Amino acid sequence: MAVSREGARLARALRQRLSAQQSAPLCARGFASTRPAHNATVKDDGIADIESTSAFTAPQPDQNIVKAFEEARSRDHKERRLPGNRYQYHPPKYNRGPLHPIQAPPSSDPTARDFVPGPFSFPRLKHTYDSTIAPDLMTLTYKHIPPGTTPPESQKGLLRQWDGSSPYHKNRPSRGPRGGGSSRLGIIERDITWNNIPEIEAVTINSYAPLAADNKEYLHVARAVVQAISGQFPEVTTVKHNVIHWGVRKGSKAGAKTTLRGGAAYDFVDKLVTLVLPKIKDWPGIKATSGDSAGNIAFGMQPAWMAYFPEIEFNYDMYPPKLMPGCDIFIHTSATSDRQGRLLMEALGFPFYGKVTH
Repeated sequence: MAVSREGARLARALRQRLSAQQSAPLCARGFASTRPAHNATVKDDGIADIESTSAFTAPQPDQNIVKAFEEARSRDHKERRLPGNRYQYHPPKYNRGPLHPIQAPPSSDPTARDFVPGPFSFPRLKHTYDSTIAPDLMTLTYKHIPPGTTPPESQKGLLRQWDGSSPYHKNRPSRGPRGGGSSRLGIIERDITWNNIPEIEAVTINSYAPLAADNKEYLHVARAVVQAISGQFPEVTTVKHNVIHWGVRKGSKAGAKTTLRGGAAYDFVDKLVTLVLPKIKDWPGIKATSGDSAGNIAFGMQPAWMAYFPEIEFNYDMYPPKLMPGCDIFIHTSATSDRQGRLLMEALGFPFYGKVTH
């Protein structure tokens, strides 16, 4: 402060000395020629526009203004807390929309109902996918399109357009083809781009034990096997239709299934490719025609192959060999066709055999 005051004092002294010594104006001669004749002899102080004080000597803002600003800022950043009368220990169970006064906490909050702790580790296969597989897939499937190229209408004639006879036809999507069932269009394959690289979304493990309707021990073993190889508590599946020839009744419990997502799915696929499948000597691979035309591929495991899982191999005596079930493994991917799904699976290490028909 003392330095700033001294600087202001020296500026005032210099201004007075310059005004006393100079007899001509400090501004340009061209501007002086435009002035009236009676103001030609008036001295023009060029430093008159300079403020006598600097920002350091400016007075501090009013404390009431500072307090009001801090209160408004804290009011904007204040978290929306749930009322303590009804949601003291549990957040709302149902989401009633973004305009409802009571909102559930985000999934990252430990008090949320959908909170999942973790992740505690990064899957090795996921790291390999991000660093190697994804760039390779994008490079191998790259299609150069010169600027200004008009894309061909590959779906021309398959989808019917609205005739515009009604105002409700505006901005509506194209109509489906005539007929129903298998004649309906499936998912349309999209080109692989930097933001559309196929990856694993989920893995479903299903174990079917048809003899569990008469002997519950088959169901217990199936649940134990699925829980051991997946690390999740499975849910019991029931039969939806009667099959008289097989002795299957509707509503009977006949298996267990579970779905892995995120890091657990990548860990399970890594375990399959690295430890389980290489031990099967007579396993030819996945059939090339496997798939649901939407990028999802499934294959089965025989009961004799279940012993190759490390969770079952080290404690195989706990599972009765005659009650050991097989399982079906469904790998859900973000691919939009079986071709892209096979490309991803081959990059992950799954072999395929047979002739590819599509």
